[in-house]
Amino acid sequence: MRIVDIQVGKLSLPLAHPFKTALRTVERLEDIVVRVIGEDGSMGYGEAPPTAVITGDTKGSILCAIQDFIKPAIVGMDLMDLPAVMEKLNGCMVHNTTPKAAVDMALYDLWAKAQGKPLYQLLGGARPAFETDITISVNPTQEMVRDSLEAVERGFTTLKIKVGKEGTADVERIAAIRAAVGPGVKLRVDANQGWTAAQSVAIIKAMEDKDLDIELVEQPVPALDVAGLKYVTGQVDTPILADEAVFSPVDAANIIAIHAADYINIKLMKTGGIWNALKICELARQHGVKCMIGCMLESQVSVAAAAHLCAGQDIITMADLDGPSLCATPPMPGGPVFDGPTISMSADPGVGVENIPCGTWR
Repeated sequence: MRIVDIQVGKLSLPLAHPFKTALRTVERLEDIVVRVIGEDGSMGYGEAPPTAVITGDTKGSILCAIQDFIKPAIVGMDLMDLPAVMEKLNGCMVHNTTPKAAVDMALYDLWAKAQGKPLYQLLGGARPAFETDITISVNPTQEMVRDSLEAVERGFTTLKIKVGKEGTADVERIAAIRAAVGPGVKLRVDANQGWTAAQSVAIIKAMEDKDLDIELVEQPVPALDVAGLKYVTGQVDTPILADEAVFSPVDAANIIAIHAADYINIKLMKTGGIWNALKICELARQHGVKCMIGCMLESQVSVAAAAHLCAGQDIITMADLDGPSLCATPPMPGGPVFDGPTISMSADPGVGVENIPCGTWR
């Protein structure tokens, strides 16, 4: 199966509510979509969300990377020699993990379609269904309480609470949400790098003193402050999840080696796709470190690929794949079924998502 072409399109979808974190506010999903075409005319799809504040990738840089570097490097290669294709993809330029991820997942989609199997079965086939959390954007406390209660009414039993903009005031925000939803709902707290190491310890200890029963705190300190992350992890009882601090397998190995965090959040847009994500999974498995699978502001196209990875790998025990649930549009046909908190894998070959509303491919 030779790769004969790589094409790009643009996907624009409104969000049901503005998405707000310590880093940004977004009201509409504006992503680049990719399709890789095989010599028999079959196609694999991927998606690249420009997330400059985290990955450094913009629409322009994504398009340039795919059209000027990745496409010339791999068109003409034999897809069934997947290791060689992935080596070429990852070696054709440094960084630019988001466009690499989009092409990587399109390649995996096409590779699995060529074998007539759902991708998750070829990635380990750990389970056919799992549950995701849903994000509660950072807003005034009463608005966050309202959003949390609405999420619980929709069947979500795990909430990912965005904080990191108001320091110690975040403790009362989380306390109000816990009081509203009760003890049966899991709360994950995501500071998106919004605290210093000292603030993190003070805030997390305050939440522990109030018995708020927080499942984990995600990336409390800036991504490059690995020493600060390690300090926080060693000072608190609440598990710490490394997110922006882990892009590559090398990052994961370093975090694990010094126990800078308890868990690792894998996102395809940080790893450059499934190929490197699998390497992180193997590292985590060797050391008994549990992983979460997360996403940026992505549509069903790339979240479906991440869902296949989660369904395939048992070391991924937590999911934050709520991108489709945050969109105001109906789901696209094919692939995993997103039904509230439950994501169920289908028998569709590859990733499965088809008929992507992106307008003109070029």
